[in-house]
Amino acid sequence: MFSCASKERRQARQGKRRGPFLAAVASGAGLAYFFDPKSGRQRRDHGASVVRHSARRLARRVRVAGLRSFGRTKGVLHELRPQQPAEPLDDVGLAHKVESVLFRDPHVPKGELSINAERGTVFLRGQVESAELIDDLVESVRKIQGVNEVVSLLHLPGTEPPHPDTHL
Repeated sequence: MFSCASKERRQARQGKRRGPFLAAVASGAGLAYFFDPKSGRQRRDHGASVVRHSARRLARRVRVAGLRSFGRTKGVLHELRPQQPAEPLDDVGLAHKVESVLFRDPHVPKGELSINAERGTVFLRGQVESAELIDDLVESVRKIQGVNEVVSLLHLPGTEPPHPDTHL
């Protein structure tokens, strides 16, 4: 038993001696690799390039993560802020709002429509190509906040425009 314990101690001491030796060998091999007279400069430049690009990539990822968290924080703060009730629009503002909502659609004939508003009632005047478009326009205007009523004076080509007195 005495011989086994001493053998283990001897192996442990040799292991302790091998660590620094292996580190020195690895360091020497690395130095020889990077300071080789033929290809060492190219290897050093490539290694520096890899480090530089990795650092830039890491900095970009950190910046993007920071900006995302900043945006999310602003969004949460916006949601927590109490909503102030919007002031009701006057007639001109309501007409402009209806125009901006309707004219977003490229299929709506902008030059053919006239939009007026009086005390929350929106009047649509003009000539459009189809009855379906008339229905779509009236339905779109009804969905706009602030519109109380929609009076459609729209007509198809070749038909007489309706008279506003019949709709009031």
